[in-house]
Amino acid sequence: MKLNFNIEPLENWLSVKHQPLVIAGPCSAETEEQLVATAHLLAKTGKISALRAGIWKPRTRPGEFEGIGSIGLEWLNRAKRETGLPITVEVANAKHVEEALAAGVDILWIGARSTANPFTVQEIADALRGVDIPVMIKNPVNPDLSLWIGALERINQAGITKLAAISRGFSSYEKSAFRNEPMWELSIQLKTLCPELPIICDPSHICGNRELIPYISQKALDLEMNGVMIESHIDPSVAWTDAKQQLTPAALSDLIDNLTVRQPEPKDKGVSDKLAELRKQIDKIDDLVIQKIAERMNIVEKIGEHKRDNDMTILQLNRWDEIINKRAEFGKALKLDAEFTTKLLELIHAESIKKQTEIMNVTKVVE
Repeated sequence: MKLNFNIEPLENWLSVKHQPLVIAGPCSAETEEQLVATAHLLAKTGKISALRAGIWKPRTRPGEFEGIGSIGLEWLNRAKRETGLPITVEVANAKHVEEALAAGVDILWIGARSTANPFTVQEIADALRGVDIPVMIKNPVNPDLSLWIGALERINQAGITKLAAISRGFSSYEKSAFRNEPMWELSIQLKTLCPELPIICDPSHICGNRELIPYISQKALDLEMNGVMIESHIDPSVAWTDAKQQLTPAALSDLIDNLTVRQPEPKDKGVSDKLAELRKQIDKIDDLVIQKIAERMNIVEKIGEHKRDNDMTILQLNRWDEIINKRAEFGKALKLDAEFTTKLLELIHAESIKKQTEIMNVTKVVE
């Protein structure tokens, strides 16, 4: 089911002179000199569409730097006057919205912590009612697609049609190379539900370190995201917040030069025809996969009936371990990723357990 959003195309509210779309600037506005100097260097590259800077910073614990505050709006406006770059800031309550609008901020964004709280999002939505300004909404901290959609709906229902989502990764207990797991599948689901919604990637918060930012930026573009928001500081080594994930303007310029912008569909008819033929082959195989899974589930139902009639438990760990070990080795031999094979088997196993549970709850027929 598609989501019913009323959204204007991205090009209606943000000029993109060069591909890809890049929003950049320091994690935090620290001093007027730091912000303006960074803005000038970014503008000089000719590759930046908008200047970002945090002035109100939601922090985990009191006593941490929570942003320079409202004075940062004056600094941003100076940077805007001197460079011509549109400016964007994060807002976390109605007061922030009112101050940002009064200062002439061009684009607002709602952060991950705010997105997670429907009351906060509704407060911001109420403050925006009747206002024509672009709003970007980051995904919530935890992997909850419904919360992300809900925040987008609240802002859209307030009359904001210049709307975009920002994918900044999700918290996870699993250790990995990333500060926040990309979980691309959630952004893909959102794009599937609302194809007209622009999605911008925030590689800085996904990565947590500058070394991985080029990889994630390219991955986002390859997944047909509309652009990137990357933190850039004139001297990241002395940044007050998130020093490890910020790039100098020069390094950011080099990163952009090395990104490849690909098109969703080929322009050459010969390439298009070849792609269509390969897709037909995939469609045929997908049909067979679905058919075989359905056949498997029919057998699962018979197993469930046998277990019910003989008072056996549904879960049998030895059998499950056998399936995982044998199929994982088989998948490896066929050059399938071990994690993929395991996740696929776990999904099928969960559905098998569900079906057997339903059968167990049906009273045995005595003839």
